[in-house]
Amino acid sequence: MHDDQLLRYSRHILLDEIGIEGQERICAAHVLILGAGGLGAPAALYLAASGVGQITVIDDDVVDLTNLQRQIAHTTARIGQPKVDSLAQALADLNPEVQVRTIAQRADAALLDGLLAQGVTVVLDCCDNYRTRQMVNAACVRQRVPLVSGAAIRLDAQISVFDPRNTESPCYACLFDPEADFEEIQCSTLGVLAPLVGIVGSMQAAEALKLIVGTGRSLAGRLLLLDARTMEFSRMHTAKNPECRVCGSGAHTTHL
Repeated sequence: MHDDQLLRYSRHILLDEIGIEGQERICAAHVLILGAGGLGAPAALYLAASGVGQITVIDDDVVDLTNLQRQIAHTTARIGQPKVDSLAQALADLNPEVQVRTIAQRADAALLDGLLAQGVTVVLDCCDNYRTRQMVNAACVRQRVPLVSGAAIRLDAQISVFDPRNTESPCYACLFDPEADFEEIQCSTLGVLAPLVGIVGSMQAAEALKLIVGTGRSLAGRLLLLDARTMEFSRMHTAKNPECRVCGSGAHTTHL
């Protein structure tokens, strides 16, 4: 690292858990973020500030006035712009050293497999669509790339890590059946507390950095739940489903 990087990332370097070697891993990492909204915006900002070398963002939506209550990377002046372009501008303003790739389209299995095969270090699921969540989980299982999944609605949130590099780690489909007739719940109809998505997105960034550096214990095997009404966390231990359609003996080759 050059002198400016040593100064910019000095507060990381001072940490025994990161140090210079850990910061170099962060600078060499490639993070893929699905969604440039409430969760993706704070997660991307913290990852860029931390010096992640390459960030790829996928989102097919545009900035809307209703987004500005919680999607902190976007501004009033950028209403109508693709969210990925608005987020890329925010990341460039924060840390111009980070390479940002934007993909303004809806993710599909072929796109995800192609991106993950290019050396993605970790994936952040910051979307709000159940089928997309299942699709990105299946891609991460196929490509053996760790996945940090977060969700928030109303005053409730959850976050977990699914790490297919560990054969004992459950995947998202072990907890949530991909064949289930799941009713989508949108914040456009039920609402969401603005800072809650910031809390979860920041936690996703923290889990991603831990995975990149190889420090601490990730949330793999645990589902962390937050009730913002009382600001209390609860934790559920999760186990691999041996009959899982995606990662277990019941797995099939169909791309979700």
